[in-house]
Amino acid sequence: MKYNALIFDLDGTLTDSGPGIKKAVAYALSHMDLPVPEEDKLGVFVGPPLKDTFPKFGVPEERVDEAIALFREYYLDKGIFDNTVYPGTVEFLERMKKEGRQLYVATTKPQAAAELVLNHFGLMQYFTAVAGATADHTREKKEDIIAYLKTLASVSGTELMIGDTALDVTGSAMHGIPCMGVDWGYGNLDDMRKAGVIGIISSWNELVKFLDE
Repeated sequence: MKYNALIFDLDGTLTDSGPGIKKAVAYALSHMDLPVPEEDKLGVFVGPPLKDTFPKFGVPEERVDEAIALFREYYLDKGIFDNTVYPGTVEFLERMKKEGRQLYVATTKPQAAAELVLNHFGLMQYFTAVAGATADHTREKKEDIIAYLKTLASVSGTELMIGDTALDVTGSAMHGIPCMGVDWGYGNLDDMRKAGVIGIISSWNELVKFLDE
């Protein structure tokens, strides 16, 4: 088996969480009397840590924690399930599980929120372990989350990361893990290529073919 341990990003890879995240960002910015960009500009919030992204949208460093608190106020109340599972995801996970591969999630989404989403959509059953970020920012970089994942489960065999941003590529590379990119998420494809992604797929069927080579 070419790769028998698959590590998945969550937002923008397994589920399209963009709608709820964008609305939560707009809520935070508007409550801080800051300009709210057009919706198509807010996709960059899907994936990276909020503390890194809010300053790029006019939030002063000293008010970033306030912005994050407002974001979470909306997101945990209304936005978390404004979300859909990408087509073919369940069938793909079913197939991978039946083939005997170990499946994991490593996400910069807070741990509790990630587990809520996975349970809500019935996806938790497919994963041996799920690693997310901490609410206090002590664990939120992708490389730190993968390191934490390795403390939760004995990730064995040949690993492959699957994600939609350059942060997935660089974070997994720090652990010697190659990354396959998906083109249906919120990342920049050129940035993923520059970061060293081993390939970019347009469907789960393409990944099946790659894994079966």
